[in-house]
Amino acid sequence: MSVDPMTYEAQFFGFTPQTCMLRIYIAFQDYLFEVMQDVEQVILKKLDGIPDCEISPVQIRKYTEKFICFMKGCFDNLFGKMEQLFLQLILRIPPNVLLPEDKSQETHSYNEEEFHFLQKEIEQLQKKYKTELCTKQALLAELEEQKIIQAELKQTLSLFDELENVGRDHGASDFREGLVFLIQNSGKLRNIRKNVEKESKRLKIS
Repeated sequence: MSVDPMTYEAQFFGFTPQTCMLRIYIAFQDYLFEVMQDVEQVILKKLDGIPDCEISPVQIRKYTEKFICFMKGCFDNLFGKMEQLFLQLILRIPPNVLLPEDKSQETHSYNEEEFHFLQKEIEQLQKKYKTELCTKQALLAELEEQKIIQAELKQTLSLFDELENVGRDHGASDFREGLVFLIQNSGKLRNIRKNVEKESKRLKIS
């Protein structure tokens, strides 16, 4: 079998020419085996009708296999020439022929230098794309962080609003006064807690 991948031919046919030739080769082998099996059965039936026949079915099978090997060897020799003919003259696209989807190359051809320039440009664009993608991911992460901070800030402001409302309920006119009121009351609560703790300890000792 040919080692040339023949990718342009595969693009046109939808299969590689080597695959086509391999299928022909396998189909012939299958057909040869089937025919020889039928011939063998016919010979065996003919021998059954011959009285005192000295040829056994084992001998028939032996000669059938020899004949198959002989035919296969002949076909292998012919197939090599046939494969060469098919791959060079029948299943090969001439080098000066372009497929319809490649017709644009006739008007937009590139030399080697232009091709390398386009490759470098593509590489630069890929690097820019990766950089922009990383930047986008960083911005999205920062945006999520800002959302968390905004939620915490909103919660803090809500707490301040509640404190201000508590201050107003206790006669404080603005937030500062409410905060002073809260600090004073928290101090009183700490003193009360200390007194309660001292009293509980005294009761335990007594």
